[in-house]
Amino acid sequence: MATLTAAGQISRPRRFHFDRPQILGPLFIAPAIIYVVALVGIPFLLAIYYSVSAYTIFNPSYSFVGLKNFYSVIDSDIFQQTLINTFVFTISAQVIALVLGKFAALLLIRDFPGRRIARALVILPWAVPVSLATLAWIWMFDSLYSVINWTLVWIGVVDANNVPQWLGHTDLAMIAVIMVHAWRLFPFAVVLFLAGLTSVPKDVLDAATIDGAGFWRRNYQIIVPMIAPIILIALIFGTVFTFTDLSVVYLLTKGGPINSTHVLGSLAFQVGILSGDVSHGAVICLFLFPFLLIACIFLLRAMRRHEV
Repeated sequence: MATLTAAGQISRPRRFHFDRPQILGPLFIAPAIIYVVALVGIPFLLAIYYSVSAYTIFNPSYSFVGLKNFYSVIDSDIFQQTLINTFVFTISAQVIALVLGKFAALLLIRDFPGRRIARALVILPWAVPVSLATLAWIWMFDSLYSVINWTLVWIGVVDANNVPQWLGHTDLAMIAVIMVHAWRLFPFAVVLFLAGLTSVPKDVLDAATIDGAGFWRRNYQIIVPMIAPIILIALIFGTVFTFTDLSVVYLLTKGGPINSTHVLGSLAFQVGILSGDVSHGAVICLFLFPFLLIACIFLLRAMRRHEV
């Protein structure tokens, strides 16, 4: 607090160095920068370092080979199929999670008995550890004891003597992996859509209803444009999370059958860690970066346009 001296001058309190914004700001942001550099920056540089070498666990001596590993990986049929799988896996899981999350949010925002319990139950797929959840899904997709197949037989969709082999058929295994990951993303989408829907002014919706706008017109001409930035944020986080995820694929199918469900993360783990070919595993990991960078730049620009 400022005080008045005997000479009539105002004396201000002495400021400590840590009270200055130019010192306090960098001090607060430094732990986050150190964290990102240690857990993201250094591994990224190591991946580049190993990708241009012939480094393996069985022959740890470093020898520079240039872009030879990149050419070898790109020419691989398994990698080409894995790259396609990664895009199919990411886009499909995102679309399913966002669509279901949007309609679930529209239901959960209404007032009905047990709404709090329903909102708590929606968070369970996000709260349950992925390993435990995947074990439950393995049982549900089991060729003999599948509760999904039992339900399909009971309602008459499939024949009891010709039930789907979810994890044994290439196409069905990919569908199963997408279903499980969309189930994991579903709570995240619901929470974001609930936040967006609560921010929409009620008087705007009431005015549209009075003007004769039905559910679909209110939804796609009023609500969706107003919460578009929130949808794009969900897309950014969901895309990064899905594109780099390997847990569901590895725990559910381990990339099988016949490498049909591999994504870039699971293939890099199999090649670089399990097989010991660190250099080729690093090359596969590096292919995650340019696609994610392009997707994030595109989504951030789209979000900026909607904010303006």
